[in-house]
Amino acid sequence: MDDATQPGQGAVPQADLKTLDRLVGTWSVSGEAEGTVRYEWAEGGFFLFQHVDLGGNRGLEIIGHEQKYGEQPSVDIRSRYYGFSEGETLEYTYEIAGDTLTIWSGGRGSPAYYEGTFSADGDTLTGAWHYPGGGGYSTVSRRISD
Repeated sequence: MDDATQPGQGAVPQADLKTLDRLVGTWSVSGEAEGTVRYEWAEGGFFLFQHVDLGGNRGLEIIGHEQKYGEQPSVDIRSRYYGFSEGETLEYTYEIAGDTLTIWSGGRGSPAYYEGTFSADGDTLTGAWHYPGGGGYSTVSRRISD
């Protein structure tokens, strides 16, 4: 048993999920992608939902530790994105270290990744997606509500 499953108690979320608190709220995204994203905790705090509306593409991302039945939670914070407009199902890995948010497409260390930096007040996130072969795009996200 680990921190997530103590005898006689309900499961508790992994401690590193709290680093994602910095994302909670509604953000206006500008730059080479425009629209809004809204992050909110699911009941119980095991998952963070991201509601996406960027350039007419809408979707829902569910972010947390992957845990298959009878197994321990994954070490990494993983997600699954469901693109309503395109019918996509994409996977990502999240990490916040200091003021830097990194999101890898697929697993940690993927050559397709986002890297952004939070402002000192935490209300602006400036970054870019980087793709193999030099592609990608830059955005600035500003928190418009908590």
